[in-house]
Amino acid sequence: MNEYTDFATVYDLFMDNVPYEEWAGFITRQLHNEDIRRGVVVDLGCGTGVLTRLMKAQGYQMMGVEVSPEMLSIAAGKEASILYLNQDLRELELPDNVEAFISTCDTLNYLLSPAELKEVFARAYRYLKKGGVFFFDFNTVHKYRDIIGEETIAESREDGAFIWDNYYDEEERLNEYEVTFFLQEEGELFRRHREVHTQRAYELGEIRFLLEEVGFIIKGEFDDYQEVEPNAESERICLLAQKINDKE
Repeated sequence: MNEYTDFATVYDLFMDNVPYEEWAGFITRQLHNEDIRRGVVVDLGCGTGVLTRLMKAQGYQMMGVEVSPEMLSIAAGKEASILYLNQDLRELELPDNVEAFISTCDTLNYLLSPAELKEVFARAYRYLKKGGVFFFDFNTVHKYRDIIGEETIAESREDGAFIWDNYYDEEERLNEYEVTFFLQEEGELFRRHREVHTQRAYELGEIRFLLEEVGFIIKGEFDDYQEVEPNAESERICLLAQKINDKE
């Protein structure tokens, strides 16, 4: 089943608890620490472009890359001055090198094998300028296995509702979640929609290994957009990786 098709229309409604402004501030501070204060920054898996627009407000020339045409259409409709590209991250192609990549909201967990994740890292490395950085987050094994695995999350709003069922396969480290949502069409009529999403849980150690194998050096590791190191209880980890030299 396609991901983020019908759900794209209500994504912002049901994700309004995500602290995008705090994330944008944290990411901007990390970029400033590496003396990246302007230039082209690419948001991988930009979704409806909320964070992309916030980073543009910080002074960066933003580009957004998203595989879902439905999400991309919503993003482009909100900010026409940002270049949005409909691409699979594993097949990323850019017209020129850039200062930084960012990827948030567990986008990289949608890559279901280390080989796929390594390919995205390699393409980011290829298109970064020397000294450029890749800032991203990912959900941890602890979050999938111990926090949301086998859990059901439900929420009702005035103009819509959703049920989010999680199923975690510990052996494969795959988390499948079925999203059933109801959208008001007219009067008291609500229509039912359903999507199935699959994400993979990654250990911090294997992500470090993949980054270093591609050529990155790791400049920072953070527990969920805080200036503290990740630990065994971290549910979301952020990494900052830098390209120092071009690989031969």
